[in-house]
Amino acid sequence: MGTENVVAIRHTLTSGGLTTQAEANGPKLLAYTREQGHGNKLGKNPPKIWLNFLATTGRRARFLTAFENHGEVAEERTPTLRFFDLRPSPALESLRRRLVIEWPGDTVNWAKSGKAASSLDVVEIANPRVKPFPGYDRLLVNFDELRSILEDDSYSQWQTALSSVQGIYLIADSKSGQLYVGKADGNERFLGRWSTYARTGHGGNVALRELAALDLSHPQHFQFSILQVFSPSTPASQVDAAEAHYKRALLTRQFGYNRN
Repeated sequence: MGTENVVAIRHTLTSGGLTTQAEANGPKLLAYTREQGHGNKLGKNPPKIWLNFLATTGRRARFLTAFENHGEVAEERTPTLRFFDLRPSPALESLRRRLVIEWPGDTVNWAKSGKAASSLDVVEIANPRVKPFPGYDRLLVNFDELRSILEDDSYSQWQTALSSVQGIYLIADSKSGQLYVGKADGNERFLGRWSTYARTGHGGNVALRELAALDLSHPQHFQFSILQVFSPSTPASQVDAAEAHYKRALLTRQFGYNRN
């Protein structure tokens, strides 16, 4: 099939669309993609094959999956939206979640023709070997492993699991023995909250930020684990109560890194 029958689409995680990696890698991707506004960048008669990518860091985007377009479903049309009959496609199947490309500087242009997409730089084709997720109650990773989980495609099962639930986590300092209890709630979930630690080394927490100010390498002593998991629908008050309980039980306000 020629490039004229292909379009590449760059998705981003937003509060009004795909909110988590779990949604981007699940059935919501198709439901979200098939809904298009009138006069959008796909054109009046979009191509047959839609290649779906998810923005990662910078301008990079990872290939998720391909859909085959069987045309607009006319009876679903509204004054502002068109809906397309999209079905899973085997196109680039061996490269799912492995292929990473560099999107051009005009990231606002979220759709690229097949011809334009074929000239984009390939940044990575990841090892297809997948590391199995050990379970929430057996997860224990150090700081370097945390970064790998967030960036390495072989941890795709971990990324999906950690973006699917909220809950209470523990950071243990292997150098001092002190502990920090935190919560990953709302749309952040564990994956989003821990991404902040991987990026900053302290996650914005007062005591951990003070440590990082004294020694930028100190986060290398942190290890992360999960104390309790809640479904996404659990009320915030219940998550807050669990966090307060673990702070009391582990004495992290008196002898650890919690300041409130």
